[in-house]
Amino acid sequence: MNSRAPAAQTSSFAVLSVLTGAARIAAPFAVLIALWQIAAQFFPPYLFPSLVDVFWRCIEIFTHWSQFANVLATVWRILAGLAGAFVIGALLAVLMARSLAVDRFLSPILAFFQGIPALSWVVFAIIWFHGIEFRIFFIMVLTTLPAFTFQVLGALRAMSKDLTEMVMSFRPTRFKLFSTMIVPAILPDIFTAWKVNLGNASRVVVVAELVGATGGVGYELLQQQQLFDMAGALAWTLQLVFFVLLVQNAITLLETMLFSYRAVSERTL
Repeated sequence: MNSRAPAAQTSSFAVLSVLTGAARIAAPFAVLIALWQIAAQFFPPYLFPSLVDVFWRCIEIFTHWSQFANVLATVWRILAGLAGAFVIGALLAVLMARSLAVDRFLSPILAFFQGIPALSWVVFAIIWFHGIEFRIFFIMVLTTLPAFTFQVLGALRAMSKDLTEMVMSFRPTRFKLFSTMIVPAILPDIFTAWKVNLGNASRVVVVAELVGATGGVGYELLQQQQLFDMAGALAWTLQLVFFVLLVQNAITLLETMLFSYRAVSERTL
């Protein structure tokens, strides 16, 4: 009986901690929703529409394929652009980590690219390229490439030199070195890079679609702006918010599964 009591208390404390954390997260949103609904009572719908109307517009987007296809188009553009930027950025980071000359050559160029606004890349893409999808892919890659490169490069440089020398003393094959040492060492930073760049990419793709696309969430936002339809603008914006939160939670879940040994080691300390 005495051994069960501490376990029950620990379980109750864990549940209470989860509920307290959820309440802390939900409280600001509850206040924001209440303030918006109050404003909706005193302002016209094109300024502050009722959130009930926004909810039904979201349901309409989900249930009509012609509209939901625009959401999927934007999602595909974000993921394709991020994948392209990550692959190129990782290759550049490896080259920069292995060669000081390459690092000195590429670092100023990437820093320069990082300072170029997304809207400028949109204008450049419209002038240079004809195809809409390639334009957006180009914009997505160029705006997220510097961040991916510097983040992967930082992870490679943060690897322990002592650990590297110890592993190399066993003369592992390149594949063994990459799979057992390099990947576990840099993977946490890669997950963080994806979560950070995902939010940046969702903002960039809207700008790209506003100016240079005939479909997607950004294009639909432009249509709502022309109609002064604030409920529609909020509903389309929430589509991207839902997508970003979903993917970020999926990345976090994958990270937790791959690095579950960390939680075990922390409990044993």
